[in-house]
Amino acid sequence: MIWWTVIVSVLALGALTFYFRNCLKSVRDRLTACEQSRDELQKRYETEITSVQARQEVIFDSMAEGILLLDSKHRIRLVNQPFRTLFNVMADIRGQTIIEALRLPELVSFEARLREHEALDAMELDLPGLNRPCIEVNASVVLDESHRRQGAVFVFRDITRLRQLENTRTEFVANVSHELRTPLSMIKGYVETLLDKGVEDTALVERFLQTVSKHTDRLTVLIEDLLTLSKLESGDASMKMSPVKLASLVAHTIEDLHSLATRKKVKLENAVPADLAVRADADRIQQVFFNLVENAIKYGRSGGHVRIGAKSLKDGKVQVAVSDDGPGIPADARDRVFERFYRVDRARSRETGGTGLGLAIVKHIVQAHGGTVWVESELERGATFFFTLPTL
Repeated sequence: MIWWTVIVSVLALGALTFYFRNCLKSVRDRLTACEQSRDELQKRYETEITSVQARQEVIFDSMAEGILLLDSKHRIRLVNQPFRTLFNVMADIRGQTIIEALRLPELVSFEARLREHEALDAMELDLPGLNRPCIEVNASVVLDESHRRQGAVFVFRDITRLRQLENTRTEFVANVSHELRTPLSMIKGYVETLLDKGVEDTALVERFLQTVSKHTDRLTVLIEDLLTLSKLESGDASMKMSPVKLASLVAHTIEDLHSLATRKKVKLENAVPADLAVRADADRIQQVFFNLVENAIKYGRSGGHVRIGAKSLKDGKVQVAVSDDGPGIPADARDRVFERFYRVDRARSRETGGTGLGLAIVKHIVQAHGGTVWVESELERGATFFFTLPTL
């Protein structure tokens, strides 16, 4: 009996030992599985966080505006690529203050004012540099669910082009007003004289009316040029493209300007090869020749020589040149002569007439044909205006 009890006890102990070993193994397996699951979850979490951050960076970098995010300690937490481009920032500026990163006291003052408000209206910021870009800045605080400040976000927009367009518009309105005011004042003065004083001298009345007619024509030309330029700049001007022989257009231009050239004793030379042709709008290119040759006569020297020539280029284009032997154009004016209403010598321009839009029209017509236009000149050695056109 005793041995039997011992045997049973030994067997029971063995069974318990086996059972507990299996339990311990199962627990260890489960702990190992939990640890692996935890590691996998941690990796998945880190991967998801990295993916979200990458998507955020892609979204921020694809924006047109520059973004700067500050944390609750007023230090830079995030900037996007457009911001780096606007401010020419190459280094990592996260963790820095605005003054440390950008050295812009105006922006620092703007950020200081934001600490007393939840948002600020746009501020214009002129950046240092040769081009002096103009930036519009908007700012707003970042609040958590309890409406506690967690930082601030700044949005930067480059408005340099808008500012340039606004300045151009203002200058354009001023120039148009000036160009209209002069002939209108002359017309009004002569008409009032005729009405108030009842001039009986027939010759004087005729002279007054001729003056009125001249200034009326000047207004008509100005308005026509403005309309032409407006259509060209907006792309609304239709081009009737066809094969055109340049020598024929030049011949018509010389015929149209014969009287003006005769008065100034200027010789006009058509040196364009007879067989040289381009694909262009004949009426528009005729206007280009007329404007360039008329300017060469007006601003060249009396008794001078104006030559119109052309040649084929290797790139499939034709280069045209209109040359005079007048006083030339100063170096600082050569890049501006194609601007609207720009005149090298305003006093002389008033004497010779004109709207100040001729060369601007030339530029836009040539560009509408896919060509380029420029001028070369030396003082007292004349000026040559070049433009290119596509061949057939």
